[in-house]
Amino acid sequence: MTHYNPQLIHTMRAALDAVMTQVPMIHSTPGLKAPLAEVILQAAAQGLTSYDGLVAAGSDQIQTIIALLS
Repeated sequence: MTHYNPQLIHTMRAALDAVMTQVPMIHSTPGLKAPLAEVILQAAAQGLTSYDGLVAAGSDQIQTIIALLS
């Protein structure tokens, strides 16, 4: 199991919150938030730890995840 320091966890949460502001209201549900959180978590596990990088990783997957859930 990968362990993340408290600062990185805070950064990942902030990035997820920022990404969720980009999601159209009709799709802004826990069902969409969970896969976006997973995308951000996977990006961090691969070494991407900057706020901007994590936001970009999540933002890039919004439409793909919406399409998969529709």
